[in-house]
Amino acid sequence: MTEPNAFTGAALDRAGDSRRRDPSWVAEQQAHPAARAVVAGDRGLRVVDGRLELVPLTDLNGAYPYLLGLDGRGPLFAVDEDPLREGRVPMVGSGGVRGEPPTGAGGDRLSLRQAAARLSQAEGGLAAYTAALLNWHRRHRFCSACGHQSDIVEAGLTRHCPNCGTEHHPRTDPVVIMLVTDGADRLLLGRQASWPDGRYSALAGFVEPGEGLEEAVAREVREEAGVIVARPRYVDSQPWPFPASLMLGFSAPYESGEARIQDDELQDVRWFERAEIQRAAAAPDDEDWGTPGDPGGPLRLPPSLAIARRLIDRWLTE
Repeated sequence: MTEPNAFTGAALDRAGDSRRRDPSWVAEQQAHPAARAVVAGDRGLRVVDGRLELVPLTDLNGAYPYLLGLDGRGPLFAVDEDPLREGRVPMVGSGGVRGEPPTGAGGDRLSLRQAAARLSQAEGGLAAYTAALLNWHRRHRFCSACGHQSDIVEAGLTRHCPNCGTEHHPRTDPVVIMLVTDGADRLLLGRQASWPDGRYSALAGFVEPGEGLEEAVAREVREEAGVIVARPRYVDSQPWPFPASLMLGFSAPYESGEARIQDDELQDVRWFERAEIQRAAAAPDDEDWGTPGDPGGPLRLPPSLAIARRLIDRWLTE
């Protein structure tokens, strides 16, 4: 059986029904003696002895508790420990708009990527759920219809504009990510200039308005690599809370065209033989995300927590 993807597995009753709309029920959850909270902020998520710290809600007076759901012990909440600010808003759990927690953040903090690599499946999923929800609230304080500041309702699952009545729900941005394969047992991979030396990964891109997933796969491959693919096939998915993407994995058989970069979005695209992919997959897992390097040198695959790596590993077993 295939192992679940990172950032999944938060086994909660999310209470996404009429319970959240009942203020008395929500108040009962907040007052529950077993109410706990995942605390996150600019510096990352709190971790104690390798476990995600769940802080008693009574210890967090003054912070708004966003209800995540219910587990076997009681209600679980998410709390943003950093105050709102004007201007550029860092992503919860990343230590900034992109990157790891800053030097000096302390050993009790993990970035979201670090958390997914070190915590259990369930706790990694809970960390991702927390960060995604808090990131949405940070970035959607104002109504997109009229600009008025919106209110938090349904214990954090919705925002409501008191001025025009518009309701806003947490957004998820669909992204297709695809392994292009050919009849010569090769993979077409690409790299961005910001990636470490030798790092290549699956091609990917956002789904555009009015576009089916298979259409998005074909368009992105054509735009990024100049290659035509046929009959994309859905394989797997993964939430990617940086800040709110849903990665939709596909395989895409090569049909025609010469692989070459089409614009400045990618630094390089190229075909890789199975043997080269196998050698790279046998190397220790590489968690380096943000040290810019060169295309040359030994091939480095994406870290194992990324769906791109899961797609590649799956292909190697075929």
